Amino acid sequence: MAKQKIQAIRGMNDLLPTESALWQQVEKIVKNVLNSYGYNEIRTPIVEETALFKRAVGEVTDIVEKEMYTFNDRKDISLTLRPELTAGCVRAGIEHGLLYNQEQRLWYFGPAFRYERPQRGRHRQFHQFGVEVFGLAGPDIDAELILLTARLWKALGIAEHTHLELNSIGSLAARDNYRHALVEFLEQHKDSLDEDCKRRMYTNPLRVLDSKNPSIQELLNQAPKLFDYLDPESKDHFVGLCQLLDANGIKYTVNQRLVRGLDYYNRTVFEWVTNSLGTQGTVCGGGRYDSLVSQLGGRATPAVGFAIGAERLILLIQAVNTQLKSDNNIDVYMISSGNNTRVQAQKLAEKMRDVMPTKRIMTNYGSNDFKKQFSQADKYGAKLAIVIGENEILTNKVVVKNLQSGEQIEVEQDQVADYCLNILG
Repeated sequence: MAKQKIQAIRGMNDLLPTESALWQQVEKIVKNVLNSYGYNEIRTPIVEETALFKRAVGEVTDIVEKEMYTFNDRKDISLTLRPELTAGCVRAGIEHGLLYNQEQRLWYFGPAFRYERPQRGRHRQFHQFGVEVFGLAGPDIDAELILLTARLWKALGIAEHTHLELNSIGSLAARDNYRHALVEFLEQHKDSLDEDCKRRMYTNPLRVLDSKNPSIQELLNQAPKLFDYLDPESKDHFVGLCQLLDANGIKYTVNQRLVRGLDYYNRTVFEWVTNSLGTQGTVCGGGRYDSLVSQLGGRATPAVGFAIGAERLILLIQAVNTQLKSDNNIDVYMISSGNNTRVQAQKLAEKMRDVMPTKRIMTNYGSNDFKKQFSQADKYGAKLAIVIGENEILTNKVVVKNLQSGEQIEVEQDQVADYCLNILG
């Protein structure tokens, strides 16, 4: 009896070779932009103690209540697959003494996990690029993160398809005052609320502002405005941020209903959104979280950051950028036939990799038939083929064939790498 095939877990997708080349290009561009601003990479574990996310993200958020992958280990300690990467970054900074009275500008890339309904651009295992900055309290660093992301969109060819939304949610005290006013308003209109908003009304009322229900958004036109409850310092911070963005030519919309989904934010919150992916419109989100370090046991440290969902970013690039495409093609394909030719082809390929390490060189190890080997070269999209036969071993030469133009030429073996490099660029 045939054994049943084991398949991937729903919402945790394989990244196949036909897709990984585009991911690699995007990762390279993102890393180059981050490096150009002087940011340093940090890598944190995929699994953390559950208490970290309960304290950081908030126990009454959807992430903690519904979406985390949590289990007990053999010592009965509750562990969780990280649902986001900021909390782990803060934990690492505290644990290794990176934060207090220091400035840190960090970036990361890696998988995170949430149990939610899989859909286009949203998976149960997903990947995030992120930046976290510690030790800087002014609006200038908030502005730099936005400038950095704007530069990134240009580098990825999607700038014309993204738009910045911006808000300030003030201090914790200001939000508490506003929360009371908002709850009072919602109680007066309880019959008009959907079940989701009724549930959030007392546990996390600011998330009602983020409702996607058109009738709720219509109702909220009458609600108290968060900006009216901001403390003077938060207002000054926001004005300063807007002035810096204006000075740098960054266009934005102030969206007073933008609150972000995590409890740790304060003052600046922002999202880069797009109309090119249907309802899945947020490409990047972030903001300031000045209380999180002390909340997790460190000393009070100002902090700000953002995260980019890699899957959604890739979808947007595929939708609007015709230039940045997957390219798994081989640069040079080594073809050989005859006694000892395969050994010579392998040795030559190794020497060529010394000279041209960034080029993709593949050696045929299958058929001795020239026609089949050329067919394989075509299959891999090779630009050049190097042909070694018994005669080439005797003359210490090879035949280089340009598979795009059809031209071919004999070249000395010790010159073939430079010759190929000159053609490939």
